[in-house]
Amino acid sequence: MNKNWWRSPILRVGEDHEQRRATWLELFYDLVFVVAIAELAHNLSQDVSWWGLISFVALFVPIWWCWLGATFYATLFDTDDLGDRLLTLLQMMIIAALSVNVHHGLSTSSLGFGITYVAARTILIIQYLIAGYYIPQARPLTNWYIKGFSLSMLFWLISLLVPTPWRFGFWTLGLMLEFITPLGTGHLAAQITPNLYHVPERLGLFTIIVLGESFAAVVKGVTEKQWDTSSLLVAGFGMSIAFSFWWLYFDSVDGSPLETMKTGKMGIFITWLYSHLFLAMGLAATGVGVKHLITNSAVTLLPVNERWLFCGAVTVCLLILAVINLTTCILEKNRLGRILSFYRLGAAGFVLCLAIAGTMLSPVILTTLVATACLVTVALDLFGTTQQGS
Repeated sequence: MNKNWWRSPILRVGEDHEQRRATWLELFYDLVFVVAIAELAHNLSQDVSWWGLISFVALFVPIWWCWLGATFYATLFDTDDLGDRLLTLLQMMIIAALSVNVHHGLSTSSLGFGITYVAARTILIIQYLIAGYYIPQARPLTNWYIKGFSLSMLFWLISLLVPTPWRFGFWTLGLMLEFITPLGTGHLAAQITPNLYHVPERLGLFTIIVLGESFAAVVKGVTEKQWDTSSLLVAGFGMSIAFSFWWLYFDSVDGSPLETMKTGKMGIFITWLYSHLFLAMGLAATGVGVKHLITNSAVTLLPVNERWLFCGAVTVCLLILAVINLTTCILEKNRLGRILSFYRLGAAGFVLCLAIAGTMLSPVILTTLVATACLVTVALDLFGTTQQGS
């Protein structure tokens, strides 16, 4: 920690800190999101229906956005002094309160969820105000974020005064405004580019967190029923699916989409960045789907909603992995990268067909087929990479 109790924010431009890694404070901060994701997954597991899925997505988005906002502020301005640490502790307490309100976030706890979200975003706005005050070079960028996020908070504050379901309409407007705010920073981001190593590492760490939740769901599914051959097979194949996702993601992701920011072109970067939101939701939902398959591993036919949850989540993951891989290799015009993306798309199409036509498939057979599709994609990825290197 910096020996001073407090110091003004410093601008961390990408080229100045090429080997920058996540700090211990950032890793500690991530722990509270482990709890938040676990609560979201628990909610979805308790209600595998269209409404349960809508609730899962609706509450996942603002939680992920809170994490991303803190991450991007830290990659540009963090100081790790006493003030920074205490402010991080306050943010963690607010996210914990946000997690408490997840269980009934679209019903009786919607007011509490809205209040805690406003509190979390208010802290970020204050941080940008401080950074802009002390760093004139960054002021155009920080002012842009402050205006966009403050206007979004206006919608959230209005939502606290109106009943449901109108409240959720204002939430949606607020989130839409926040998500489009970075699109207008092209010329500003060209001058202040986030760290090319730090941002991909932070996104990768969040992906690991969600993958960990998938493994936890598998273990919980097995412990909640008597072990037998079918449940162990489903659990094993479920873990292999998570391993396949890990392989496909970390063998392709890097910071190359950030390079587009230097030219003021935000489209590729934003696509790459926001794809991680859908990947995180897909990974968490896949874990829930595997857990339910383990629970129903002995049945002949899987309930329709649980088949669609599992296959739909895996399909989303494979589609997003294709997009992330494509945006990563697009600058280098890497032909192999495009081919590997099409392999992922092919696997996604196969799993989607299983969701549509797999009405007669048992949980064991369904999991086996999905796991095989993922493992074949990994094998094709490995073969293509090996061929390119030879």
